[in-house]
Amino acid sequence: MTELKRSESISVAVPPDELYAMVSDVTRMGEWSPVCKACWWDDGDGPRVGAWFTGRNVTPERTWEARCQVVAADPGRTFAWEVNNGWVYWGYEFEPDGDGTRLTESWEFLPAGIAGFRERLGDGADSEIGRRSEAARTGIPATLAAIKQAAEKG
Repeated sequence: MTELKRSESISVAVPPDELYAMVSDVTRMGEWSPVCKACWWDDGDGPRVGAWFTGRNVTPERTWEARCQVVAADPGRTFAWEVNNGWVYWGYEFEPDGDGTRLTESWEFLPAGIAGFRERLGDGADSEIGRRSEAARTGIPATLAAIKQAAEKG
C-alpha cells in the first residue's frame, strides 16, 4: 500500500525565527528540493496565509508547474501550503532545540488529490500516486539536509 503521508525531522543549528524566514521564502525552494526547481510568488505576494505561489517541478519524465496556496504562516513555528486547491499538503514545523531548531517537513496526499488523479489518469492514477509518494520519501530527507547545510553556512 502506498504511503499517503510522510514526515521527517532534522536538527539545524539556527534559531527557529531565522530558519523560518529562510524556509518561508519559497523563491529559495529550488536551491534545496530534488524535484521543485523554482518557485515564485504570484502578484508579488509573500509568506502569509492565503498567498499564492507557483512551483516548477522537474523529473526525468516531465516538467510541470503547480499553483500553491499558503495555509499556515506562523513565524518561527509553522509554514505550510496546499498544492492545486487541496490536492497535496507540504509543511514545515519549527521547534526550539537548544540553541537551534528541530525542523520537520511533512507531506500528505489529500483525498481531493487522490480523486483528482483518478479523474485525470484513470487506471494510471495509483502508479502515479505511488511515484509521488516515493519522491516524497527520498526528497524530504534530501531537502532537509540541503536546508540544514544552507542555514548553517549562514
